[in-house]
Amino acid sequence: MRHYDFLGKAKYFVPISLVLVTVSILTLIPQVRGLNPGIDFTGGTEFTVRFKEPVETADLRSVLAKISAGRIDLSKSVIQDVAQKNTKVITTQLDVEANRDLIDRIGTTLQAQFPVEEISRRSIGQQVSRELAQKGWQAVLLAIVVILVYISWRFRLRYAVGAVAAILHDVVIALGVFAIFRVEVNLATIAAFLTIVGYSLNDTIVIFDRIRENIKLDRKGSIFDIINRSVNQSLSRTLNTSFTTFIPVIILFLFGGSVLRGFALALLIGVIVGTYSSMYIANPILCAWTLKAGGAKKGK
Repeated sequence: MRHYDFLGKAKYFVPISLVLVTVSILTLIPQVRGLNPGIDFTGGTEFTVRFKEPVETADLRSVLAKISAGRIDLSKSVIQDVAQKNTKVITTQLDVEANRDLIDRIGTTLQAQFPVEEISRRSIGQQVSRELAQKGWQAVLLAIVVILVYISWRFRLRYAVGAVAAILHDVVIALGVFAIFRVEVNLATIAAFLTIVGYSLNDTIVIFDRIRENIKLDRKGSIFDIINRSVNQSLSRTLNTSFTTFIPVIILFLFGGSVLRGFALALLIGVIVGTYSSMYIANPILCAWTLKAGGAKKGK
């Protein structure tokens, strides 16, 4: 088995990560770039359309794309089937007061292009949207806090801090990419960020568990060598897991359509950055903390 000096290379990768995280944080500032909130977080107008016969979602998107004006791309509207026969709900990011003419045009265009039996619309308040955004980010933060407590109990605090630092590293970089490229952030994206948290943690815990086993087997070895050996022993599993996860995610990103693109992009970033951070963020923190605590020889 080849032995790679992962911790030795951390002195190059950690500064790169610090730069990426700093740039990502700066891009999240609204005055610099800011995130691009989707319908779920901004409010808008919802159309409930009952057709006389079945209508394909792709045909609806095509018609909505032709109505789009300026920066408003109606083809990215959320279109859902409901229990009532031949009925679809179209949720757009249009404010009733600011886009009254465009909203009226959507109704008349749909009636002209499709056999519409009935169409109704309602405004989605921004208060509800703000509550959704708040709950979404609270879910991410709560997950991180619970992880910190669990790993502190299951392992030790230094392990927990390393794991949480890796998770925050992954989420912040993913958010930075979303801000730079103005990718829409919606509830599906929040779900993807929670998935990133789980994926990043999974690989980190596997390596931590191997480190703990090797510390018990080699009580006289240095923590530097033990961590390096543990990462190398887990490397094959890490790469195989990442590669097999990467394949369906890249297919989803390429062929999943515009509605799922943000979700797939977040997962794609999570797979790549999560694999990297488990090696070059979590482990260097664990090593540095252990050395500072005086456990260089026994990993205590």
